[in-house]
Amino acid sequence: MSHNNIKATPDVVLVGAGIMSATLGVLLKELRPDITIEILEAAAAIAEESSNAWNNAGTGHAALCELNYTPEAKDGSIDISKAVKINEAFELSKQLWASLIERGSISGQFLRRVPHMSFVHGEENVSYLRKRYEAMKDHPFFAEMVYSEDRKQLQEWMPLVMEDRDEAEPLAATRVESGTDVDFGALTRSMIEWLQAQPGVNVRLGHQVTDVVRQPDGWILSVEPDFEDIYDLKAKFVFLGAGGGALPLLQKSDIREGRGFGGFPVSGQWLRCDKPEIVEQHFAKVYGKASVGAPPMSVPHLDTRVIDGKKSLLFGPYAGFTTKYLKDGSPLDLPMSIRPGNIIPMVAAGLQNIDLTKYLIGQVIQSPEDRLEALKEFMPSAKMEDWDLAIAGQRVQVIKKDKKKGGILQFGTEVVASADGSIAALLGASPGASTAVEIMLRILDRCFPEEMKTPVWQEKIKQLIPSYGQSLEKNPELYQTTRNWTSEKLGLKVS
Repeated sequence: MSHNNIKATPDVVLVGAGIMSATLGVLLKELRPDITIEILEAAAAIAEESSNAWNNAGTGHAALCELNYTPEAKDGSIDISKAVKINEAFELSKQLWASLIERGSISGQFLRRVPHMSFVHGEENVSYLRKRYEAMKDHPFFAEMVYSEDRKQLQEWMPLVMEDRDEAEPLAATRVESGTDVDFGALTRSMIEWLQAQPGVNVRLGHQVTDVVRQPDGWILSVEPDFEDIYDLKAKFVFLGAGGGALPLLQKSDIREGRGFGGFPVSGQWLRCDKPEIVEQHFAKVYGKASVGAPPMSVPHLDTRVIDGKKSLLFGPYAGFTTKYLKDGSPLDLPMSIRPGNIIPMVAAGLQNIDLTKYLIGQVIQSPEDRLEALKEFMPSAKMEDWDLAIAGQRVQVIKKDKKKGGILQFGTEVVASADGSIAALLGASPGASTAVEIMLRILDRCFPEEMKTPVWQEKIKQLIPSYGQSLEKNPELYQTTRNWTSEKLGLKVS
């Protein structure tokens, strides 16, 4: 393919205008003000895919309520290591957001305090939650957590969940009052608005990247705009942050580090309630336990959402299967991503996840009555006429090579970067958005290693993220100090 129509030669191209690209763009512009950046988004607006507020749960994932982050071992012990890691990563995100609000770079209308709760029923699950609480309560990150099996207490915490519930049923819940609800769409738009106001930054909407080709001195990106002629961009560094759309572009880059990766798409649906008389009876994000074989993003939860200043309730998500990699993608996305190098990992991962396949088939063929029954597990008094079905965002789980198993299906996120650091891609899903800052710092370390070692960059990062380079887990005083500061700046102080 000829590349004679080079429209611009920025230092950096960010593919996708979601929370990941916005975060990386802000960090790069703060660290090097003279850097030139092009942001390319296939959709007609910013944050229309996974970052859109209605396409995700909006949970500030701090592992306060998500039971899949605290698995029970065969000996009955509870492993909280992943919860600790995720909680610290969310604190880094909050520090950057607080700094940007303090500087007046972004608005603070994207984050609200909404209690995070875990809720279980049945003796076995109550035993698990009790052990989980005992394992977490003495850790500084989870010191606010409260546990209760008292039905009157549970009634106060979550009246809709307790209404019409069997009096003989064993119940338990934990609650952390300082949990959060995040409108990642509003946050992304605010960050990109700031970027657009900076010199040397262009945001191009309706511009689809169709190819990524290595050159001796950088990368050529072929771009197809909605209403303009096809053109090329040439850049020294490229970040593929296009959600499910990142994998096909990573494959086109043909970097050695990206070979063998595949993607398993999982769609989702919500039940949504906007009736004030019901919405006002619930103020929490209440997470339960996942069904056997269910992917982590399908853990059932009943959530308070605050979007554009209006409260709603969401329940779900109900999982499903489609071959699209983006909500507005093509049914050919999955088949077109199959390569000789990833056939074995994809087949092996599929054979190891028969339960997941059965679960997704069951979800796809659900009737409205089936969805109502799942809701009634959380809210026994629920009536279908009060809820509307909404389509959630598309998630693409990572499939990667494994020496022992041939291939594995990996939940979470995966950073893939070339050896020379000139291109990086982010694959995977939850809890990505909440941990965006920690992920982008890893990309900076891998792709800008020399600059990251300089005193100038180190000092600038510490101004933006005060705990950078230090362990909050190992320094409880620093944790409490930075947390008090972010709570004040982000309006999260518990009265």
